[in-house]
Amino acid sequence: MRKIDQLFAEYAESHQNKTNKTIHWICVPLIFWSILGFISLIPSSHIFIEYFGMISIASIVAIVLVTIFYFRLSWRIALMMIFLMLLMEHFTYFVNIKFQHQSWVVFISVFVLSWIGQFYGHKIEGKKPSFLKDLQFLLVGPIWLLHFLLKKWGIKY
Repeated sequence: MRKIDQLFAEYAESHQNKTNKTIHWICVPLIFWSILGFISLIPSSHIFIEYFGMISIASIVAIVLVTIFYFRLSWRIALMMIFLMLLMEHFTYFVNIKFQHQSWVVFISVFVLSWIGQFYGHKIEGKKPSFLKDLQFLLVGPIWLLHFLLKKWGIKY
């Protein structure tokens, strides 16, 4: 069994309840986005990427590091996640422009409310979140959701 399939199987053990899964479909992407938002606030130079807007060097470094983790599991998922992370960066750029020096309030609100949702989902599930056992599951959550879409569309990961 490939490592990615082992990670998905282990992650799935604490994500069987339908309500918990639904909550994860909402909260996992929001948490991921809010973390990218926090990273975008780190003072650093910015570059312009066509169609995505201005992206900070700190965000690019974070995206590269996360992408390395994903490439070690699946190159297809890594490429899709690069696109999704850049798309999320586009929305962080919009929030940073719209709210300027107060954008951190948006990111922290989304982050806290999403984690409340996550823990509520796990309370319903009756099992602890996977990341409490192994921190790499914080990065597995987003691709676990993506793999369901890929299976539905008949795309190998």
